[in-house]
Amino acid sequence: MSKQVMVVLSTAPDEVVGSRIAAALVERRLAACVNIVSGVRSLYWWEGKVRDDAEVLLICKTDDSHLGELTAVLEELHPYDCPEVVALPVTGGSTAYLRWIGESLG
Repeated sequence: MSKQVMVVLSTAPDEVVGSRIAAALVERRLAACVNIVSGVRSLYWWEGKVRDDAEVLLICKTDDSHLGELTAVLEELHPYDCPEVVALPVTGGSTAYLRWIGESLG
């Protein structure tokens, strides 16, 4: 049975925190790759108020067999009380790239 490739989205307060989380996920082979996208602006409800914050976006490539541990590590290392962790199944793409993701994971 083949594993389902997943893209996991999360935000972090800045590049330092985002880089620390990304490095841990890649070094532990829970993510094949993590893109850190600067310049994200997030508007959201938190503690009864609308917040407007600058953040960085983490785009993590993994598979469904690593999703639980990736989520646990991300939540453990993240400074937010309720960090974003949204997993999306990949339904297509470059065969070589999708194979590389699977080969890069532990």
